Amino acid sequence: MFSLEGMTALVTGASGGIGSSIARSLASQGARLALSGSNAAKLRAFREELNDEYGHDHVEITCDLSNATQVEELIPATVDTLGKIDILVNNAGVTRDNLAMRIKDEEWDAVMKINLEAAFRLMRASARPMMKARFGRIVTITSVVGATGNPGQMNYAAAKAGLVGMTKAFAQEVASRGITANCVAPGFIRTAMTDVLPDAQKDALNARIPMGRMGEGEDIGAAVAYLASKEAGYVTGQTLHVNGGMAMLS
Repeated sequence: MFSLEGMTALVTGASGGIGSSIARSLASQGARLALSGSNAAKLRAFREELNDEYGHDHVEITCDLSNATQVEELIPATVDTLGKIDILVNNAGVTRDNLAMRIKDEEWDAVMKINLEAAFRLMRASARPMMKARFGRIVTITSVVGATGNPGQMNYAAAKAGLVGMTKAFAQEVASRGITANCVAPGFIRTAMTDVLPDAQKDALNARIPMGRMGEGEDIGAAVAYLASKEAGYVTGQTLHVNGGMAMLS
C-alpha cells in the first residue's frame, strides 16, 4: 500500500469498529497516531495494542465531541503531543434514528453536533498548522445514506450530506497550500453491531449489494490510507464510495 512513514495522524472515534480499522491501516503504513474517543479505558487498551503490533509510540487523547471546548483543544493537543499534524480523519459519529414526524429536537441536535459541527471545528483548527507546513490530508467519513437518504435517518443523512458539501468548500480554500480534503462513504460494513443481526436481516441487506456481502473495516481503512498518502496529492474535494456496488454514484 502507500507509505505514511514520518507522518502523524489524528483519528476520531478511533476505538470503534470502523475507527479501529482506519487506525490499524494508517499505523501499518508507518504513521504515528493520536487516537481520540470518549472512552479513556478503551482508547488506552487499543493504543497499547497498536504500539505492540506496529510500534511508533502512538498516543490517546480523550475528547467528548459534543463539548465544543474539548473539540477546540483537540488539534492543539495533537500538535503538542506528536509535534505536528499531517492527517486528520474525521470518523466519529452517532445515530439517533427516528421517523421524521417523531424526531425530537435533542435527537437532531446531538447528531448535528457530533457528526457535523465537530468535524467543522477540527477542520478549521487543523488548517493553520497544515497551511504553515504546506501539507495536509483531511479525510472525513460520511455515508452512502448522505447521497441516497434512508428512512428513519433524516438527521443522520443530513449531517453526512453536509460533510460532503463542507469538504468540497474547504478543499477549494486550502488546495493551493498542499492540503487535500476528501470523503470516504461506506455502505454496509460488518461490525460488532451488524454481527448480532438475525441471519434473515443479514440476508436481506446482502441482497441489496451486488457483491452479495457487507464490506469489512479494512476496506474503509485502505481507502483512507490512500487518500492520506502523498500519492493522492492531486485528489481533492472528492467522495470515494466503498459500498460493494450497492449505490453506483458518480
